[in-house]
Amino acid sequence: MTTHAMPPRWQGLTTAIEEALPPFAGALSETPTFRAFETTAAALRDDAVARCAIETYEQRQHSLRALLQLNAVSAEDQAELEQLRQAYIDEPSVARYLAAQAELVALIQAVADQLSAQIGFDFAAACGGGCCG
Repeated sequence: MTTHAMPPRWQGLTTAIEEALPPFAGALSETPTFRAFETTAAALRDDAVARCAIETYEQRQHSLRALLQLNAVSAEDQAELEQLRQAYIDEPSVARYLAAQAELVALIQAVADQLSAQIGFDFAAACGGGCCG
């Protein structure tokens, strides 16, 4: 996990927040949702068939990158790419991983909503990607 240095004006102001992070992260990591995500991620890493399907798709996508950026991919290549994408998405371990990932994102969004309610400020909007994210 990447840590970010606090600007000098914030040092000392964030001590309570920094002290609250480990128990908060620990509580989050103990949820069934987080554990399910970790389990499905490990299963996906261990699934050679799914990894091969993903790699095949990514390699074909990479080979078409320039044409994709120019929106100049032939209908045949588009169909092939979509077929390869669907093949990896149809792998059971991929489907379980994507479902667990969606559940984890929903949990984190709910936590952000609760944080926003506590502080009276839209936490998720403040942490968004900005104009380019």
